[in-house]
Amino acid sequence: MINYLWGIMIVIGVVYGALTGKMSSISTATINSAKEAVTLCITMLGVMSLWMGLMSVARSVGLMDKLTRVLRPVIRILFPDLPKDHIVNEYIASNMIANILGLGWAATPVGLKAMKELAQLNNHSDRASCDMCTFLIINISSLQLIPVNIIAYRSQYGSVNPAEILGAGLLATTISTIVGVVFSVVARKTFKK
Repeated sequence: MINYLWGIMIVIGVVYGALTGKMSSISTATINSAKEAVTLCITMLGVMSLWMGLMSVARSVGLMDKLTRVLRPVIRILFPDLPKDHIVNEYIASNMIANILGLGWAATPVGLKAMKELAQLNNHSDRASCDMCTFLIINISSLQLIPVNIIAYRSQYGSVNPAEILGAGLLATTISTIVGVVFSVVARKTFKK
């Protein structure tokens, strides 16, 4: 559906540009946008390489295992129906840690693995389980201590102080996570009845 919407918007833009005689502006904007997209990708590649390297070091020295152990009680509260020693607990913890560190791209692969395991625990039902919904809500609300992507975007676009967003980002993601957790707990109690 979203592909159709993008296609329609592009066609409308090109037709409008042709009818108003601004095709040269559309051509210039297209080329500039392509150049900007490549530059942004290179910037993000550098930032993500740095953080993925740090995550690898953290995993090698056992920091990720310690953080996973710290998150276990939280995971037990949020996902009470999960088997205690199931691999999905590790995937959920890794996803949460990556999101907390602002590494959304690093969180995605383990998030997909977690959702696959949750689907297996749900017997591949067409209806999402409470655990699947809770995981999705927690993943989307995404408490972040360091919003790496936003800092990189701000740096790319010439911000004088790209990290200035830290306080506002922490406040916003804390509130969204609290709301998400409360909603998940209430919804689980409501639908379990």
